[in-house]
Amino acid sequence: MNEFFADLHVHIGRAKNNKPIKITAAKSLNFANIAKECEERKGINIVGIIDCASPYVIQDIEEFLKTGDAYELEDGGIIYKDKVCIILGSETETSEKGRNGKKGAAHNLCYFPHLKDIKAYSEEMSKHIKNITLSTQRSDLSGYELIDIVEKYNGILIPAHAFTPFKSYYGNCTDRLKDIFKEKYDKIFAVELGLSSDTYLADMISELENKTFVTNSDAHSLPKIAREYNKVQMEDISFKELVKALKNEDGRKIIANYGLDPKLGKYHRTYCDACNSTIQTKEPVEVCPYCGSNKVTFGVFDRIELIKDKKESISPKSRPEYIYQTPLGFVPGLGNKTIEKLLDNFGTEMNILHKLSFDDIEAAVGTKLATIIDESRKGRLQIESGGGGNYGKVSTKTIDN
Repeated sequence: MNEFFADLHVHIGRAKNNKPIKITAAKSLNFANIAKECEERKGINIVGIIDCASPYVIQDIEEFLKTGDAYELEDGGIIYKDKVCIILGSETETSEKGRNGKKGAAHNLCYFPHLKDIKAYSEEMSKHIKNITLSTQRSDLSGYELIDIVEKYNGILIPAHAFTPFKSYYGNCTDRLKDIFKEKYDKIFAVELGLSSDTYLADMISELENKTFVTNSDAHSLPKIAREYNKVQMEDISFKELVKALKNEDGRKIIANYGLDPKLGKYHRTYCDACNSTIQTKEPVEVCPYCGSNKVTFGVFDRIELIKDKKESISPKSRPEYIYQTPLGFVPGLGNKTIEKLLDNFGTEMNILHKLSFDDIEAAVGTKLATIIDESRKGRLQIESGGGGNYGKVSTKTIDN
């Protein structure tokens, strides 16, 4: 068996014809650039590009395959320069009956083995989505209905950023996934945690005990790729092997989740939209304790506190280690020029975060910055919680101070 790094949630900002795909994503995020970034700078072996159902992106993929740098595998996936396996995906928004009878919406990561499969999926979904060319447009389907269409075209479905207050199942639709998927719940074998959650928080919900957790970047720009990712044990890189790992079959498995400390996520704690305050009370609140407003955006931590059904977080034995990691872009004092210098010297971000010695980093950027990077790698820097769409912040102070 071999070990690989996988980030399964990367957006496309623009197609090659300059048509918008994910409006909030950077223009530089196109199919070819993502493959190049993973191979040259990030050290990611498997990348899920989740806007591939757009007809504009399908055109780009067809052109990409003609360059000679990439080819489709019989076992699924596109291999780029024999180093990166691209998994073709679509983030599809479903319409759900939300909590308290309100209308809810949830995002689903749908992955397919071959270009022909996602082309067929795109064609069928164009009947359920008003503008199939744009990313994550709401469909008129529920998750219960969508999973049948995904499987029809040989795909798999993973609930995306499952706890965030907007566009997720637990965040604004339901207290239990089983209530959405009913007798099809066993077809859901993996759940994406999202930036504001982690294994400890998710394992407060008993129905998730037999589900594989994945940690992905949800990147809206090239530098954000691999801010969260997974270490996967497989024979080789392909769609078929990845599905086995997600199902924990034949010795294939996720062996580590690398993610932000949830406090760094944009929606970790409840946020008051009236007085722009992050609310960090011990108990979840629906009214701001500072200004009395009820215009609050519930945080992931607080939402899980409300819906958990376990007194303590106990993970199953098969659950991989969750390793808190601060990407270079979050490390205080590291500007773009310094990050470029590190990458020029040491190749990929994976090398810098996992393999380099302190002495190597010190020789490149000096003692002060090397110390901050090393303390960050060890998870020893203090963090201020994020909320309401604002990322948390890493301090240069250590936890001991």
